[in-house]
Amino acid sequence: MADSTARATIHAGGEWLAAASGATREIIDPADGLPFAVVAEGDEKDAEAAVGAARRAFDTGDWPRTSVAERAALLRRVADLLVRDREQLGLLESRDAGKTAEEGRVDIDCVADAFRYFADLVAAEGAGRVVDAGSADIHSVVVSEPVGVCALITPWNYPLLQASWKIAPALAAGNTFVVKPSELTPLTTVALIGLLAEAGLPAGTANLVTGPGHTVGARLSGHPDVDLVSFTGGLASGVKVAQAAAVSVKKVALELGGKNPNVVFADACATQEGFDTAVDQALNAAFIHSGQVCSAGARLIVEEPVRERFVAELARRAAGIRLGRGTADGVECGPLVSAQQRAKVEAYVASALAEGAVLRAGGKRPEPSADRPATGYFYEPTVLDQCHREMRVVREEVFGPVLTVETFRTEDEAVALANDTEYGLAGAVWTADAGRARRVAGRLRHGTVWINDYHPYLPQAEWGGFGKSGTGRELGPAGLAEYRETKHVYQNLAPRPVRWFAG
Repeated sequence: MADSTARATIHAGGEWLAAASGATREIIDPADGLPFAVVAEGDEKDAEAAVGAARRAFDTGDWPRTSVAERAALLRRVADLLVRDREQLGLLESRDAGKTAEEGRVDIDCVADAFRYFADLVAAEGAGRVVDAGSADIHSVVVSEPVGVCALITPWNYPLLQASWKIAPALAAGNTFVVKPSELTPLTTVALIGLLAEAGLPAGTANLVTGPGHTVGARLSGHPDVDLVSFTGGLASGVKVAQAAAVSVKKVALELGGKNPNVVFADACATQEGFDTAVDQALNAAFIHSGQVCSAGARLIVEEPVRERFVAELARRAAGIRLGRGTADGVECGPLVSAQQRAKVEAYVASALAEGAVLRAGGKRPEPSADRPATGYFYEPTVLDQCHREMRVVREEVFGPVLTVETFRTEDEAVALANDTEYGLAGAVWTADAGRARRVAGRLRHGTVWINDYHPYLPQAEWGGFGKSGTGRELGPAGLAEYRETKHVYQNLAPRPVRWFAG
């Protein structure tokens, strides 16, 4: 059972605080449905205090005026601390979010990589971009400056990784911030704020409020003292964030949902090795972290000649995925994050079957076992065949272990199916034809396109999307630019009077 003592998990102005209201929230282990931690349940008052601390730290504190070398050095110290605490943080991420322990450890590695990447990026920058004014008497330069106070709102599926994609560039650029993690999975973000303080970040630079989106997130999004809001999450919530931010015309970065196609041409399966690789990657694309991934390859679009063989093997292997508590040995897939999320997945599967989909694997809760308590939020990896674009399960983001199968016969049809979505986050194409790979990748309207692979990302690359997948650009140089404003400094070295008028 959880500790009955309320944790002081709100961080404002360098102090750890309980919620102003005294409210708390139990954090549930999705593997057994039982509480294992307690956090402060902040509200608008706590958001006000955190924004006030961030505002004072930006306007009068040291961090925005530190050199890029100092900022980079701190980010590298944070990366070292993450490596030091890798095992502890990885297990905490596993228990909090339900993912396997190995996935948790990999997440921590990626978090450390993000801090190092933005440290290296900002340290390598020059003093500004000189603009030729056509005169030796004029010095004109465009410089980058921090935006100011940033509100960073992160999702529950990759709590620390998504936080790092916002916190690292925000700090590298010289900003102060308030982060609001998901109320379902806040624990590793709380731990990160402690590591930032240990690394020497000045008090008030990093602030955190644990609490729900409809109070804390809403106040941060619309607060007049917040200069930028960065949100990763669902489409409906993202629209609300944008609307709240529009009142004060603040900068907005939105990383929203996806309904991502994984297109498999028959020639990719011409050899047994190619077939096995494509099937293996289709499983990884759909079922990593129980499909609770914005870039999940939830739509398999496979060419007709290999469809039956491909889907039969995919379903056979999906049925063999070992479900259980993420910290148990041999477990390959953990639970869904909450009972509500599982109910949502169950409703999508039921609607798909009612609309004519054919169940090839899964489609139900698994039998309980020693590593899979009946009270946990488990759902079997599910393969739905003979799907079409009018089905809700094909068009809407399920965010669970559900893979739909569509079929194509021509390259043009494959592209049309892949692009037939209001989202545009990610997608993949599998083919042995290099020309076709380039052609199809060029025609896909998705922010990330993998060729003969699925799910790798590089910190140096941008991560964004088309359509309703959002307006933000995280990672890469654009990820740092999100947290900056540009200023044109024009200096006249030989000022002269201007005789516009004869007086």
